[in-house]
Amino acid sequence: MKIVIAGAGEVGLHLSKMLSYEAHDITLIDNNEVNLKDGENYLDIKVVNGDSSSPSTLDKANVSNADLVIGVTASESINFFTCILSKKLGAKRTIARLTNTEFLENGNKFDFSTIGIDEVISPENLAADEVKLLVNNSGFTNSHDFENGALKMMAAKIQNDAPFVGKTVMEAASVFPGIKFMPIAIERSGSHNATIPRGNTVFKKDDHVYFITCRDGIDELYNLMGTKKDKIEKIMILGGGRVGFKVAKELSNDGYSVKLVEINPDKAEHIANSLSNVLVLNIDGTRVDLLSEESLEEMDAFIATTGDSQKNIMSCLMAKSKNIGRTIAIVDNTDYFELSESIGVDTLINKKLLAANQIFRFIRKGNILELNKLNNMNVEVLEFLISKESKVKGKKIKDIDFPRSAIIGGVIRDGVGKIALGDFVIKKGDRILVCSLYNAINKVEKLFL
Repeated sequence: MKIVIAGAGEVGLHLSKMLSYEAHDITLIDNNEVNLKDGENYLDIKVVNGDSSSPSTLDKANVSNADLVIGVTASESINFFTCILSKKLGAKRTIARLTNTEFLENGNKFDFSTIGIDEVISPENLAADEVKLLVNNSGFTNSHDFENGALKMMAAKIQNDAPFVGKTVMEAASVFPGIKFMPIAIERSGSHNATIPRGNTVFKKDDHVYFITCRDGIDELYNLMGTKKDKIEKIMILGGGRVGFKVAKELSNDGYSVKLVEINPDKAEHIANSLSNVLVLNIDGTRVDLLSEESLEEMDAFIATTGDSQKNIMSCLMAKSKNIGRTIAIVDNTDYFELSESIGVDTLINKKLLAANQIFRFIRKGNILELNKLNNMNVEVLEFLISKESKVKGKKIKDIDFPRSAIIGGVIRDGVGKIALGDFVIKKGDRILVCSLYNAINKVEKLFL
């Protein structure tokens, strides 16, 4: 596939890196030569120095023959104009990154396809949704809903007293009657490479395990993992930007008691006028004494959403020192995930990686409905729609020639999530969740074509 990416920031470079590994023909555009050096020197891609909203630059990138053009620069208007021009010049599909969440919140008023933009993505919206899921599923480090929660992907670190430490997957499945969960990936302590669990895989203390579960399997997972669901009522949010504003608005609407800390007086006043259910504090959120005066120690969760990754991490560590049970930090640098285990923050969220996940869904082959790359690991979770042409249609799971480095985590049939075992017969219209290491993705995709 020929793909043109406008913007050599962290999202653009991350996409270029991952897509070039899969032998796509990548052209990266940026008006800053320094930003292009990493792509030019270390990746097998073509680079074009110039303004991606300029027809002459797009001609150099040969967008007329592009299968996909992705606008992920820091400028919303440039992303939009790049996609519009590219479509006019002959590009087959376009995706634009936006920052103004109003476009998505009023999506029924805007039909972007009429102007040449096939898809829009908002990293801010994606990050806010991720935070909300984590607050509602406290006790887990990662959470993702498929088909409005028909199936959920949950992740947590195995505690010392978990009932299946030292047991195999098969033995752990017998701990509770009825199987309502499926382990799909394990990250061993100190490693960032995933293992796809099999029946004889042994769970170890401090394993970071990803599960697929049904709605009624969550309580079972809490018991199995040795984790506790923290009762969250009072939440403090640091930062009143787009992510902080959206999180405060939605959590307060859900009945949580929310305090939002914003140092800019004009922004703080605007938020206070817009969110009547949120207590807005115009103070320096890095000062422990000021936060303590505002009952920091009484908070159940602390969420740092400023544009400064280091400030977010340090603020969460400060909150952790005050025995706050749940801390979440928005970080811009993916390198922080390498240190996530030792940093001490419960969950790190990178909105750029979330955006990249969303974009990958449009690049993968087959009837892929959704894609989720697990944080900084060599694994993807994909949701496939079974069509009449799918090679797996009508087959039992145990009869499918499935690669060892991939696993079916669950099936959604008629809106109901199921943990499907070997005798389950796949039908047209089923939505299948598959977890796969990178080296098996091509084989998995061919099964679902």
